[in-house]
Amino acid sequence: MKTVQLGQSDLFVTPICLGTMTFGEQVDQATAFEILDRSLERGISFVDTADMYAVPPRAETFNATEKIIGNWLSQRPGARQKLILATKVAGPSRAMPWIRNGSADLTGADIIAACDGSLQRLQTDVIDLYQIHWPVRSVPMFGGQYFQPSEKEGTSIHAQLEALGTLVKAGKVRAVGLSNETPYGVHEFVRLAEEHGLPRLATVQNGYSLLNRSVENALDETMFRLNVSLLAYSPLSFGLLTGKYDHTGLTGPGAPTQARLTKFESTRKQRWGRPEALAAAKRYHALAREHGLTPTQLALAFCYTQWRVASTIIGVTTVAQLDEDIDIWGTTLPAELLKQVDMIRWEMRDPAM
Repeated sequence: MKTVQLGQSDLFVTPICLGTMTFGEQVDQATAFEILDRSLERGISFVDTADMYAVPPRAETFNATEKIIGNWLSQRPGARQKLILATKVAGPSRAMPWIRNGSADLTGADIIAACDGSLQRLQTDVIDLYQIHWPVRSVPMFGGQYFQPSEKEGTSIHAQLEALGTLVKAGKVRAVGLSNETPYGVHEFVRLAEEHGLPRLATVQNGYSLLNRSVENALDETMFRLNVSLLAYSPLSFGLLTGKYDHTGLTGPGAPTQARLTKFESTRKQRWGRPEALAAAKRYHALAREHGLTPTQLALAFCYTQWRVASTIIGVTTVAQLDEDIDIWGTTLPAELLKQVDMIRWEMRDPAM
């Protein structure tokens, strides 16, 4: 794979990124080590994590994923120099009182303290890409559709950028990014950074899949014109786009008991558990099979081949899943198939946005 540049930063990454939020919940440390080893062996040199992981979030697994990655790095001399390592600082608590005692804000001091904690857990001197996991502002995200004005706005974007600038100047962070952002947020972060000589936004990590193409509703133009790169997460919509739920539903007889949407009720209550999402997924799966593809091949190839996407974040629980996802790289989708994909979207829109 040829590497791609992230925004205007000096980071060049593989167009597939290993997501790790299952490490510490569905994936134990030994299996995580195997997945990380295999990923590096297959040439995937981009790894993404977050301080709030594992997922589903629990107080007992808070910070667990970063610790596992740090343990792996400590036992693999030379591995760190081969990786672009990304992590994220959690935004306001969102009913998770174990994050900064349930604070409804993310201050500059919070960002700096969180970064220091991540560096310690990851057992590294520098984080290549440091991202704000979700905004402080009132924005529609994680399944929300409508913006609701709020008088209780927290720490300003300028103050957050100043904290990120402190980390960059200290050599603790190389580049900065956002996650679960809107066009307005991207514009403001770039405008203020350029106006005040602060770190310029390199990336935005947002959900993007056959079931959630909301990036295409203005955010893609914003990122293209401002030269900010998209990191696409949940390209398989938490497994919904693999086809494994087509005949059983999420909880019916024969449903895969260890899969995320079956195992975790909290996950089923989110956007991927909507009946409309499963109905749309089945339509895409039937289309994939008509064209001699597996559902997973169609879903990942769709993301892999989009001009909008700099790198696609894949999350796996086994080495076999990792190999399957990487092997799909290079799959091309005929124009007629893509036209049919667009027809389904026109009818069913974005049920997992």
